[in-house]
Amino acid sequence: MSTLRVRAKKKAASFDQSSDSLPLRSSGRQVKKKVAEVAADDDDDASSEKKYRKCEKAGCTATCPVCFSSAAERCAKNGYTSRWYHLSCGEHFCNECFDHYYRSHKDGYEKFAAWKRIWTSNGKCEPSPKAFMADQQLPYWVQCTKPDCGKWRQLTKEIQLTSQMAQTYRCGTKPNTSVKTEGSDQCSQPEDLRVAEVSNHWWYSMLILPPFLKDSVAAPLLSAYYPDCVGMSPSCTSTNRDPSEASPEKVEHFKAVPGVFVPGMNQYFQPFYQPNECGKALCVRPDVMELDELYEFPEYSRDPTMYLALRNLILALWYTNCKEALTPQKCTHHIIVRGLVRIRCVQEAERILYFMTRKGLINTGVLSVSPDHHLLPKDYHNKSVIIVGAGPSGLAAARQLHNFGIKLGIQMHKLRERCDLIQESGRITDPTIDKRMDFHFNAILDVVAEWRKDKTQLQDVPLGEKIQEIYKAFIQESGIQFNELEEQVLQFHLSNLEYACGSNLNQVSARSWDHNEFFAQFAGDHTLLTPGYSVIIEKLAEGLDIRLKFPVRTIDYSGEDVQVTTIDGTVWAAQKVLVTVPLSLLQKGAIQFNPPLPERKIKAINSLGAGIIEKIALEFPYRFWDSKIQGADFFGHVPPCSSKRGLFAVFYDMDPQGKYSVLMSVITGEAVTSINNLDDKQVLQQCMATLRELFKEQEIPDPVNFFVTRWNTEPWIQMAYSFVKTGGSGEAYDILAEDIQGTIFFAGEATNRHFPQTVTGAYLSGVREASKIAAF
Repeated sequence: MSTLRVRAKKKAASFDQSSDSLPLRSSGRQVKKKVAEVAADDDDDASSEKKYRKCEKAGCTATCPVCFSSAAERCAKNGYTSRWYHLSCGEHFCNECFDHYYRSHKDGYEKFAAWKRIWTSNGKCEPSPKAFMADQQLPYWVQCTKPDCGKWRQLTKEIQLTSQMAQTYRCGTKPNTSVKTEGSDQCSQPEDLRVAEVSNHWWYSMLILPPFLKDSVAAPLLSAYYPDCVGMSPSCTSTNRDPSEASPEKVEHFKAVPGVFVPGMNQYFQPFYQPNECGKALCVRPDVMELDELYEFPEYSRDPTMYLALRNLILALWYTNCKEALTPQKCTHHIIVRGLVRIRCVQEAERILYFMTRKGLINTGVLSVSPDHHLLPKDYHNKSVIIVGAGPSGLAAARQLHNFGIKLGIQMHKLRERCDLIQESGRITDPTIDKRMDFHFNAILDVVAEWRKDKTQLQDVPLGEKIQEIYKAFIQESGIQFNELEEQVLQFHLSNLEYACGSNLNQVSARSWDHNEFFAQFAGDHTLLTPGYSVIIEKLAEGLDIRLKFPVRTIDYSGEDVQVTTIDGTVWAAQKVLVTVPLSLLQKGAIQFNPPLPERKIKAINSLGAGIIEKIALEFPYRFWDSKIQGADFFGHVPPCSSKRGLFAVFYDMDPQGKYSVLMSVITGEAVTSINNLDDKQVLQQCMATLRELFKEQEIPDPVNFFVTRWNTEPWIQMAYSFVKTGGSGEAYDILAEDIQGTIFFAGEATNRHFPQTVTGAYLSGVREASKIAAF
């Protein structure tokens, strides 16, 4: 058979590698001889020997197997056959039915061959007769949805189970109709004895083939992968692909075709990595288990197919509708697979869903859950937790724990890339100059990156010092001389770097200033939350028990419970405490711990810097900037000299839709120090003087309202976000995130090595710690 897809060598079936998996090709005479020999050696009556035969699979509990297929005219049914083929304890097919499909002269061969062609062209694993029987011939099992029943019933082989059928099935209902079988209450009929065996730990180990889901909701998101490598059936129409679309290159787990995104779903809002793409934050590989998954579910380490199938299905269901809590009941009817293994899949889906909920992969965010419908079972509810701090990390953890049951619709605007740089003369800088200086600026950072690869350079230096050193060497070696405007534009880019770091560059580590860039980051557009972050904070806080104006003075974890004492002497007790206060407060000892924090953690706290930036927002009577700044959501201010760098470097239009006339600007680096001794009106005057220089050609109105942040002097903040100080490293973030004795936990942007300096990082750290607290 010719095909355009060149694929890796077929892997052998991973469940059954014994010699008895090969088909017997005995003549009738040989069979008679064997029966005679067995009869001679056995004390039992010869006639009874011919009536039944045990399954030859070691450990199988079926003493009198029954053929589920009944395909051959001479099917053994529950009688004698020369050999039983084992799929699971309780599911076998006879040698006659095997011959019916496998022998080329038999009536069923064409059906098997057609299936095999589809399986081979679409999947990777071996298209064996056993795989065919499991995928096409095993009967479906479905659970009665009547609240006081819940019994499992076997459907006849020809009935195709659908999600709708599984969602509405009642005992005695004829499939595809609403008519119930006449007679006594069908729910009173006993359940098949084989159902009870499925829950036993040994049952799964006796399964010959892993389950492959049919019509999985995850299929559209995983079309670039071989379906059987991500737990889906290659024979299903939802996973079929034309072989002509495939790449001729050999790949291990995926087809080398572009990822197909689901209509209506943002292309950046995807739960899975697509083949050959760069890492993306909060995505999982659909074809492998991650380390925490292997730790939680070690039974799937040998063959993760069932776990991957269910995990991928659950993730896809959550991303399809993340506005409602995902429960095991909502997942069950989407699990479509033949055989008794469907019962096991439904049972395992509940375990996997609870694990994913606890980890914050699903059922997270501003999701509100009613008090009587918690996301985790009652086993998790017997904990009490105090969270110190109510910023994004504290509220994220509180929301998660509250939804777990432990005591305790936003508009976005895509920011356009254009950013005109305006000089204080009012002239817009030639974009080619900006582009050229941006190139030189990034070239300097590239040289910094190459410098730190030199392992012989053991001494860290300040980033600002290293940039200046490289810049001088470049000027000297190249002979290039930048003009005054080009130097000013370079200063603008340096101010942006200070904005990113939250500090003067002479305090930042040249080795580790961008340590988080080595991890997968978020993909997609830069966006502005037009209503502000408050809408998220308020939603997270909704319904939570938050006590304001209770500053914490001491945390004593020397006893059985943790004692938290506030400034007014009030003592609170709980089993766990989560500390989410800013890094600056930990550095200044605002909270006393007993016993004191470990030396390792104190060292990490002090190796990070508490960065400072400030902002000013101004509301005007009308949008005076629109006539000059067209098609842009922000504009830059070219500093006249290096001493003015960072003073109102960028102005952001806070309502690009044009309803309000609000500009916001930032103050970074040494410029922050220059405004510390000024009152708010003086800061406003400096900002307005800058704007009037940038828009000299027109009259600039006075603002009708303004606001200046004072994060540096706020007693319970005293910073903006963290950075790695000279001599430090990104490892400090991980050390800060470590819990103490499973009792004291830490969250906040300064505990998130992957996403520091961001509200997102703070939020995710809260979700992370909620997962850890729930697991302890």
